[in-house]
Amino acid sequence: MSDHFFVVTGGPGAGKTSLITELARRGFHTVPEAGRAIIRAEMQSGGSALPWADRVSYAERMLQRDLHAHHTAQGLAGPVIFDRAIPDVLGYLRLCGLTPPPRLTTAAKATRYNRRVFLAPHWDAIFTQDTERRQGRTEAEATCAIMRETYAALGYEITELPRTDIRQRADFVVGLLTC
Repeated sequence: MSDHFFVVTGGPGAGKTSLITELARRGFHTVPEAGRAIIRAEMQSGGSALPWADRVSYAERMLQRDLHAHHTAQGLAGPVIFDRAIPDVLGYLRLCGLTPPPRLTTAAKATRYNRRVFLAPHWDAIFTQDTERRQGRTEAEATCAIMRETYAALGYEITELPRTDIRQRADFVVGLLTC
């Protein structure tokens, strides 16, 4: 059962990773975002499984990592907080206008998390770009919208995070973690 697996999703630059870092600091089990790790590895190796080069290969790598993370986390007790999850890969391909392969759709339906999903809304005041996060504000807002739609279509309940400092955001999440 995966009722103790909680997902934080949303668009890029909305404070998801900062929230995950704060929750880890507080002693919670956390799972980092697959996308950034893949981007770093591909940039270092000269690979092409990148969101601006080969989106399908990038999505496949994210799916592999997310499936592995879900499986590995099964042995952890207490809440486990994921920085994005398998449905995010589905949303990513839809955002790109690509048809998700059946394997991904099946995995998104079969590999479940707690029904409460935390959505970090686009927040212009904290949004930044960097070498790994190349999306502009418009794409960040669209990403947030498609993640909301994707998770809702899979039967998850969306809880929007408040636009507040990281400690208060973490307090908000901790107050809602029920397994």
